[in-house]
Amino acid sequence: MALKIRINRKGVESMTKQLTDQLGDLISTGALAIGSLLPSERTLAKSLGVARNVVRGSYEYLEKAGVVQREGQKGRRVRSATSRRKSTTAKATKKTSRKR
Repeated sequence: MALKIRINRKGVESMTKQLTDQLGDLISTGALAIGSLLPSERTLAKSLGVARNVVRGSYEYLEKAGVVQREGQKGRRVRSATSRRKSTTAKATKKTSRKR
């Protein structure tokens, strides 16, 4: 899978932020379909010429945002919009129940 991602090393934004934004755009436009497997951290880092921790940070941010889901050693997949809503609703419920 060839992803159209460009990292500007001289840009103001961090490389992790640039990668996160571009992956998010690819997912929201449907270029990365729901259920599709994302490239491994090593593969994507090597193809972009960045350190692996840049890719890891981006993937972790997308996981926390509910956009991708980690499947253990299999890798990470793009989540469906309905499962994103369920996870954010569950988190909101947990937060409100803790405040009481």
